[in-house]
Amino acid sequence: MSQPPPQQGFGAPYEPRPGVYGDPGQPQPGPYGPQPGPQPGPYGPQPGPYGQPPQPSYGYPSFPPQTTPEPSDGSGGGGRSRGRLVGLVAAVLAGVLVIGAGVWFVVGGDDEPDGKKPVAKESTAPKRPGAGPSRKKTPAAEAAEINKGRKEGEAKVRWIQKNGVDLPGRGASALGPWATGDIVAMAMYRTVSGYSMEDGSQKWSLPLPADVCAAPTRPTADGKIVIGLLTATSSEDSVCAKLQMIDLATGEAGWSKAFPQAPTQDGLRNIVMATSGDVLTIGRVGRTDAYRVSDGKHLWDKVAGPCYSYGTAGGAAMFAAVACGKQPIDEADGEVRRIDPATGKTVWTYKLKEGWMVGQIYSTDPLVLLLENVRAAQAEWEIVVLNADGTFRSQLDVDMDKIWLHCTFVLRDLGANLDTCSGLTADADTLYLASRYATADGSQVGEVLAFDMSTGKEKWKVRAPADQTLMPLRIEGGRALMYLSAPKSKAKRVGGGIVTLGPQGGPLKSVLRHPASAAAAERTVAGPLVLYADGRSLLMRPHVFGYTDEMEMEMRTMMAFGD
Repeated sequence: MSQPPPQQGFGAPYEPRPGVYGDPGQPQPGPYGPQPGPQPGPYGPQPGPYGQPPQPSYGYPSFPPQTTPEPSDGSGGGGRSRGRLVGLVAAVLAGVLVIGAGVWFVVGGDDEPDGKKPVAKESTAPKRPGAGPSRKKTPAAEAAEINKGRKEGEAKVRWIQKNGVDLPGRGASALGPWATGDIVAMAMYRTVSGYSMEDGSQKWSLPLPADVCAAPTRPTADGKIVIGLLTATSSEDSVCAKLQMIDLATGEAGWSKAFPQAPTQDGLRNIVMATSGDVLTIGRVGRTDAYRVSDGKHLWDKVAGPCYSYGTAGGAAMFAAVACGKQPIDEADGEVRRIDPATGKTVWTYKLKEGWMVGQIYSTDPLVLLLENVRAAQAEWEIVVLNADGTFRSQLDVDMDKIWLHCTFVLRDLGANLDTCSGLTADADTLYLASRYATADGSQVGEVLAFDMSTGKEKWKVRAPADQTLMPLRIEGGRALMYLSAPKSKAKRVGGGIVTLGPQGGPLKSVLRHPASAAAAERTVAGPLVLYADGRSLLMRPHVFGYTDEMEMEMRTMMAFGD
């Protein structure tokens, strides 16, 4: 996605969603390479992405089928297709993770019967497994070992973080990463943690009373985030209806409250969260609620007209995917609205063609949408660009079977917000899109296509080096920043890294070369979310799973590169 001018460090308040990207994997058939069945690995067939069973669609707008590239460490492969869109629309979430020295526990909340304000108290609970001396290697120790093989011109591995948590069932999804100052944070299972970007040391850890179930893609500019929690730890009736605000710089818990269900059946297991300025929105079946992040004040819960918003995307502006008139969703009229996040009032409306709904919001600046014809017998998709005033600008002239965008719902069991897909970025004139090309021998080669934003026509294409793939991240300095994966083959002695392409195409320019000695470790951070700023990169694994307790505890979750 495109974005405002670069911010300092990894904590850009409206930095676009980091690239969801993995090992190049096996040749992928179909639009996003849906795989024919569970993928074999060293530990046997996998039931779903990263060991997760297929998830239901929940009535969320379906996508072109997508596949998570097969991880090289045997942690599971194969993608998960969203089902066709039926009934009312509810969406899913994204999130974060962070870790540190001071341990706090969240108690109380506005929803508590005694009405006491929430407080954060120091916990006497034991530290999570792996957070202390029981770890086999410190975050810096394994990195130092790898750096012994570093060659001239290659960046060093700053640190490697491992899971260290005994997770239930088939692992857990990690939400984030979020960055503020020198802290990078993520949320997983029942903990939010913060790490030092400098050396990977844990700065704080915040245990939670129930599972994390949702989070917006971005924190606020001052490093605050509101996450969703399940209402209970064991009940089958537990829903994602509790909110907890957290200061990512300190790990301190702020306000906490429950949000109301809609009058009709509510899809509170899967919600869409977004932030814009100091406002958080929560979308699900039949209702959207907005809260002020700083103090938890409820701001609004309805969009104008006989309509409902089933999800929003935030950033410098807020956009809502809206259904009007009839229910179920495939009989409603679809709209995209720019809304005032503080009031919910409509700034402008773009009416979709009859039968079409929003599948994803690929970029908010400029506004690029994936649209789906929910009434078509066969899957039908379009990528549309709008002007800043909400008028139509162009539609991409692209073969949807070849695009290779990546969305976190194929990597996580928690679902995805409307703005968690990556592989597309744009400025005022050029749109860069991840794609793939089938060679004569049937293998798939990664490439990037450039389109004219005004006409939607392809301008040029650039292919990734053999056995590697490219994922556009954002525009910086007039050039597209991209993550170049580590090669799948061990025989190719290079690592991944960050590269750029200019608006005229041409050769890839290396910005940060990950060391070849780290390629094997880099491949194990399967399907990573990618951050890049100030000459440093960070990869985070979006789902943690192991077939044995030891494998799970030692799973690499984050890697940081740069001098």
